[in-house]
Amino acid sequence: MLHFIVLAVSLLSPPSLSSALDDFDALVALKQGFQFPDPALASWNTSSPSSVCLWRGVRCSNGRVVSLDLTDLNLYGSVSPLVTRLDCLHELSLAGNNFTNTIRIENLSTLQFLNISNNQLSGDLDWNYLSIQNLEVLDAYNNNFTASLPTGILSLSSLRYLDLGGNYFYGEIPSCYGNLVGLEYLSLAGNDLQGRIPVELGNLTKLREIYLGYYNSFEGGIPREFGRLTSLVHMDLSSCELDGKIPHELGNLEALDTLYLHINLLSGKIPNQLGNLSSLVNLDLSNNALTGEIPPEFVNLKRLKLFNLFMNRLHGSVPDFVADLPSLEILALWMNNFTGKIPRSLGQNGRIQVLDLSSNKLTGPIPPDICSQNQLEVLILLKNFLFGPIPKGLGACSSLVRVRMGQNYLNGSIPSGFIYLPRLNLMELQSNYLSGTLSENSNTDSKSKPVHLGQLNLSNNRLSGPLPSSLSNYSSLQILLLSGNQFSGPIPPSIGELHQMLKLDLSQNRLSGDIPPEIGDCYHLTFLDMSQNNLSGPIPPEIAGIHILNYLNLSRNRLDQTLPKSIGSMKSLTMVDFSYNNLSGELPESGQFDFFNASSFSGNPRLCGSILKQSCSIATARDSHRKGSSNFKLVFALGLLVCSLMFTAAAIIKAKAFKKSGGRSASPWRMTSFQKVEFTVSDVLECVKEGNVIGRGGAGIVYHGRMPNGVEVAVKKLLGFGPAAKYGHDHGFRAEIETLGGIRHRNIVRLLAFCSNKETNLLVYEYMNNGSLGEAIHGKKATAGGVLGWETRYKIAVEAARGLCYLHHDCSPLIVHRDVKSNNILLDSSFEAHVADFGLAKFLVDGGASQCMSAIAGSYGYIAPEYAYTLKVDEKSDVYSFGVVLLELLTGQRPVGDFGEGVDIVQWSRRVTRGCRKDEVDRIVDPRLVPLPKDEAAHLFFVAVLCVQDNSVERPTMRDVVQMLSEYRQ
Repeated sequence: MLHFIVLAVSLLSPPSLSSALDDFDALVALKQGFQFPDPALASWNTSSPSSVCLWRGVRCSNGRVVSLDLTDLNLYGSVSPLVTRLDCLHELSLAGNNFTNTIRIENLSTLQFLNISNNQLSGDLDWNYLSIQNLEVLDAYNNNFTASLPTGILSLSSLRYLDLGGNYFYGEIPSCYGNLVGLEYLSLAGNDLQGRIPVELGNLTKLREIYLGYYNSFEGGIPREFGRLTSLVHMDLSSCELDGKIPHELGNLEALDTLYLHINLLSGKIPNQLGNLSSLVNLDLSNNALTGEIPPEFVNLKRLKLFNLFMNRLHGSVPDFVADLPSLEILALWMNNFTGKIPRSLGQNGRIQVLDLSSNKLTGPIPPDICSQNQLEVLILLKNFLFGPIPKGLGACSSLVRVRMGQNYLNGSIPSGFIYLPRLNLMELQSNYLSGTLSENSNTDSKSKPVHLGQLNLSNNRLSGPLPSSLSNYSSLQILLLSGNQFSGPIPPSIGELHQMLKLDLSQNRLSGDIPPEIGDCYHLTFLDMSQNNLSGPIPPEIAGIHILNYLNLSRNRLDQTLPKSIGSMKSLTMVDFSYNNLSGELPESGQFDFFNASSFSGNPRLCGSILKQSCSIATARDSHRKGSSNFKLVFALGLLVCSLMFTAAAIIKAKAFKKSGGRSASPWRMTSFQKVEFTVSDVLECVKEGNVIGRGGAGIVYHGRMPNGVEVAVKKLLGFGPAAKYGHDHGFRAEIETLGGIRHRNIVRLLAFCSNKETNLLVYEYMNNGSLGEAIHGKKATAGGVLGWETRYKIAVEAARGLCYLHHDCSPLIVHRDVKSNNILLDSSFEAHVADFGLAKFLVDGGASQCMSAIAGSYGYIAPEYAYTLKVDEKSDVYSFGVVLLELLTGQRPVGDFGEGVDIVQWSRRVTRGCRKDEVDRIVDPRLVPLPKDEAAHLFFVAVLCVQDNSVERPTMRDVVQMLSEYRQ
C-alpha cells in the first residue's frame, strides 16, 4: 500500500507528472509501431496513463519507467524512435521478436543494458554512443545488420559485453576494438568479416569469452598476442579459414576451459604448451591439417571431457594417458594415421560416452572394459586393423546407440545380446572374420527389445547356423544386410513382421527351403536380394504386393515352377534377376516383363518366350504388344503436350492481365523484407515488365531489376498459386516464406523480400551476375568460347554441395529442395555457387499449380527413379539430382536430349564407362577441359555415381558428399 501512495504522490507533483506522461506517450507510440501487439500487450491500457507501471514488461522506480522487457513476445513491426523518450531507462530488452527496419537507441544516459538480439533488424549500428555512454551490455546478435563494424562504441568506457554476431557485418575488425579494455565478452561470429584478426585484441586482458568464427573468412593465423588474454575462459575461433600454426603462446591461458579451433586450415604440430591448460574441459582441433603426434604434456589435462582431433594428419600411437583422463567423455580421433594398439584401460574411467577411432591404422584387440559403467553410447572403430574377439561385456552395454566396427579383422562369435541391445539404432560389423551363430533374443521384456534399430549390417563374415526368429524384434529396422556368410536353414516367416524394412540382402549364404510368402508383408522394401542360396519351391506371388520394390535378385537358387504374372504389374521394378534357377513355362510378356533383359532369365532351360528367343508351343503376340506400348507412349506424350500448352496459355493470359494493370492491382500490396533493403513495393513493380524477363520456368517468371540506389535484384513472379489471397495472406504460407527468408548461408541465394496482394506473389532475390550454371555450361557463352575451367567447375561442385548440405542438415526446419538442377545453381560475379529456388516446389504442389505440375517434383532428367512409383521426394531425391549436376559439370552434356530416345546422362555415362569404371572417365569428360587432372575427374565421377544409384538407400547424404569432395583436395 505504501508503494501505491508514494506512486500517487509522485504522479501529482508537476515535474513528475510531466515525466511520467512522457513515459506513457513513449510506450503508446512504441505499441503503435507493433503489428498484432495483442494478446501479448493486452495489459497496455493506452487510455489509462496511471496504469503504466502495471503493464506487462514494465518496471518502475519512483513513478518512472526504469526497465522495459519485451523478450520473446513474438511481436512484429518496427521500434519507434520515441522509445528514446524513456529517459530513465536502465534496462531495455526487445530480444526474440520479429522487429524489422532500422533502429536507433540514443539519448538514454542512464541505460546500462540493451538487448535487441534475435530479430530482423537491418541497417547499421552507427549510433550516437556518447548519448548512451553508461551502457555496459550491448547484444545485437542474430539480426540483419549490414554494414562495417561500428567504431563509435569506443565511447562506451563501461562496456563489458558486446555481441554483434549472426549478422552481415563486413570488412575488417577495427584494430581500435583493442581499446575496449573493459570487455569481458566479445562475439563477432557469423558475419562476413575478412582480413586479419587484429593483434590489438590481445590488449583485452579482462576478456573471458571470445567468438570470432563461423562464416567469417580471415587471412593469416591466430595472433600470438592472444596469449596475453589470461582471463579467457572460452575461445571459439572455429570455421573461419585460419591458417598457419597454432601459436604456443596459447599455453599461457591457464584459465581456459574451452578451446575451439576446428574447421580451419591450421597446420604444423600441436604445441606442447597446450598441455599447460590444466583447466581445459573442451578441446576441439578437428578438421585441420595438423601433423605430428599427440603431445605427451596432454597428460596434465585432467579435467578434459571433450577431445576432438579428427580429420587431421596426425600419426603415432594413442597415448596410454588418454585412457586415464578421469573426466573424458568424448574422444574422436578418426581419419588420421594413428598406429599401434588402443590403450587397454580405455573406458575404465566409466565416463566415456562417445568413442570414434575409425579410419586409422590401429591394431590389436578392443579394450575389454570399454563400457565398464554403461555410459558408452557411440562406438565407432571401423576401417582399422583391429583383431581378436568382440569383448563379451559389450553384450550387456545397454547404453549403446550406435556401433560401427566394420572393415577390421575381428574374429570369434558375436557376444550374446549384443545385437539386441535396447537403445541401438545402428549396428555395423561387416567385413570381419566373425563366426558362430546368431543367438535368439533371450530377453523377453518388451521394454528391452531393440525397437529402435534401423540398420543391421553383418555382411561378409563367417557366421553360420539358422536365422533367428528374434529378427522380428526389430520393429523399426530399415536395412538388414546378412550377405556373404554361411547362414543355413529356412528363412523364418517372422521376417514378414519387419514392416519398415527398405533393404534386405540375404545373398551368398546357404539358406534353403521356400521363400516365405510373408515377405510380401514387407511392403516398404525397395531392395530384395536372396541370390546365391539353395532356396527352392515357387516364387511366392505375394512379392508382387511390394509396390515400391525396384531391385529384385533371386538368381542362382533352385526355384522352380512358373514366374508369377503378377510381377509384371510391379511398375516400380527397374532391375530383376531370376537367372540360373529351375523355372519353367512361358515367360509373361506383359507389363514390366517387356522391359527386362533376357540375361535376367538365362540359365533356366525350361523357360521359353520371345524375349529369350526360344519359341513355346503357343506363338506370342509381341509385335501387337509393342504396338500397344508405342500407342500408349504416343498418347501419354500428346497428353503432356496438351497439358503444357494449357498451362502456357493460362500463364500468358495471366501475364497479359498483369501487364494491363501495370503490375498494380486494386488490392493493396504488402512487402516483408528479410534483409536490409532500400526499395519499396513500387520499385519492385517497376521491374515486372516483359522487357526485363530473364527466365521462365514452372515456378514462375523471373525479371531483372535495378533499384533506385543501383542495386540489382531478381524478381520472381510465382505462378500456379491460385488466388494469392489463399497464400499471400495465409499465415502458414507466409510463415514458410519467412523461414526461407531467414536462411543464411554463403552458398544459398538470399531472399531479400516478399511482396504480395490478393492476385500476385513476388519474391525478390539478390541478383547473380553470371546467371545459372546451366547457362554457363550449355548456353551461348559456353559455345562462344567462355568455357568454365576445371578449377571453377570443381569449386562450384563443392560450393553447391555445401548449400544443399545446409538445407538438409543444418537448417531449421530442414528443407528438401525438390528441384535441384544446374539452372537452379546461380553464379555470382566471382563464379561462386548459390543454390536457388529451394522449397518452392512444395508450395506449387500444395497450391495445385496445374495438373501437369502437381504430379511432378523436379525437372526432367534430374528426377530420381523411385519418384515414378512413390510420388514422394526426400533428401535422397535431391542427392540423385545433384549427382546429375555433377555429371553435367564433368561431361558438359545436358541431362537429356543428346543420347538417343529414352536415354539420359546417367544411363549414357554408365554405358560409355563400362559400368561406371573410374579409369574410363576420360571417355565421357568434356573435351573442352584442357588440361584436366584425371585423378580429380575420376573422383568427381566416383561421387556422382554414388549419388545417382538407383536405390535411394545406398546414396550418400549431402554431408557425405561435401566431405568426399572437400577432403580430396586437402
